Amino acid sequence: MKIVLAGGSGFLGSHLRRRLEADGHQVLNLTRTNASGRPGEAVWQPDGSAGDLPALLDGAGAVVNLAGENIAGARWTRARKDRLRDSRLLATRTLVVAIAACQRPPPVLVSGSAVGYYGPRGDEAVSERTPSGSDFLARLCVDWEQEARVAASPTTRLAIVRAGLVLGADGGALKKMILPFKLGLGAALGSGNQYMPWIHVDDWVSMISWLISADRAMGAFNATAPEPVTNRDFTRTLGRVLRRPAVLFAPAFVLKLGLGELANLLLTGQRALPAAAEEMGFGFAYRELEPALRSLKL
Repeated sequence: MKIVLAGGSGFLGSHLRRRLEADGHQVLNLTRTNASGRPGEAVWQPDGSAGDLPALLDGAGAVVNLAGENIAGARWTRARKDRLRDSRLLATRTLVVAIAACQRPPPVLVSGSAVGYYGPRGDEAVSERTPSGSDFLARLCVDWEQEARVAASPTTRLAIVRAGLVLGADGGALKKMILPFKLGLGAALGSGNQYMPWIHVDDWVSMISWLISADRAMGAFNATAPEPVTNRDFTRTLGRVLRRPAVLFAPAFVLKLGLGELANLLLTGQRALPAAAEEMGFGFAYRELEPALRSLKL
């Protein structure tokens, strides 16, 4: 099957690309530039218009949309917020209008989102049926998903992936945590009571692959392990796996002083459960945090 992948050069996209190719699929990675002329890549302009993209998508078996700038890459200034929105909304709009222009539209679009959709929820268990929140990240996710929903049609099935914290040793948030923890500086953030909905990178990849092939899978899916943990428990577990003390706390006011509004991403969370995927029979290889972390050979 030919699968078109937007955002396939990053941490998650690279893992997904390797799995899909190992499964025998032909993967076309959309990139803003391809100066190296690497095979399997095509240049696109995610500006909200179809451009030349319909020719690349026509006849494809699936499109996977992971495009978007790193949410935690810098302080959330007004300009930064605009870039975060544009990088997601315009890229998704570009894919949607290109799909609509295809003579043979792809039968499935798997489009990214995040559990930030639900907003801060304390210890409330949330599923895909839970309403959206109202903070910046929640509004971004709502608008991002709305762009993708335009693609849903009798010919194109839409699956939206609301990802939690994806755990991998070679990228993402966990990679940034490892050095401080190894230096004995691992710390719970704020109260430590906020939930961290995590998922092992292998399970995340498996869920995307499953959503591509599962004909009944449509709508939103939480890409989170069945056993979310609090930030305090995550800190202690990671410290135990790394055999390092993790008894410190980073006060909320210090994080807010250093990171501004971005600190809310660390100080609040969602106890998000993968209800939709489990109801449809998706099986997790890593349901509990400690075995998941140990499998990464940190």
